[in-house]
Amino acid sequence: MDTYQIISFIAASAALTVLPGPDILFVIAQSISNGWKSGVAVALGLCSGLIVHTSAVALGVAALLVKYPVALTGVKIFGALYLMYLAYLSWGESGLSIANNSEKTNYGKLIRTGFIMNVLNPKVLLFFLAFLPQFIVKGPNPAFQVVVFGMLFFVQAIIIFSIIARFAGMLNRSIAQSRASQHIGKIKSGVYILIAINLFWL
Repeated sequence: MDTYQIISFIAASAALTVLPGPDILFVIAQSISNGWKSGVAVALGLCSGLIVHTSAVALGVAALLVKYPVALTGVKIFGALYLMYLAYLSWGESGLSIANNSEKTNYGKLIRTGFIMNVLNPKVLLFFLAFLPQFIVKGPNPAFQVVVFGMLFFVQAIIIFSIIARFAGMLNRSIAQSRASQHIGKIKSGVYILIAINLFWL
């Protein structure tokens, strides 16, 4: 692996990460409703799920799943049901309090939510299966290269998501003091539903 190969991969990964998508939408929604630290927690969960997808590609599991569409469909169904469950839980939320880094925020739960959402999204798995091999050079250990690229993708993604969460979190106070805060639960539910729909949009 040479420097040009690594720089090219990081540049391509960063460009793909900042594109509008369900992950960024989810991070922004959490940052606005619960503060930037909540957005970072969700981002950490989402990016941790990338480790699972990287391992699947490195071990050949992803290629195996592609050969069996029923398995991918099953993952999509579980993922969509989980997102609809989150939408149901969020619907009844009313009002938005100003985030003050209180101990009431369950960051561990947010990390788990992001992790499960990412792992149950086969679109990420298929993306990694198509994206990572493009940067692999001929050598005795391609699986090692996949793991390295997967870790690099994780690092740049968590950095970019954290920056986005920080800026989105700045909107928390102004929105909490507006009428829009009374509809935050329905807005979050809508985000979950959109992500669930996107999950099937293959």
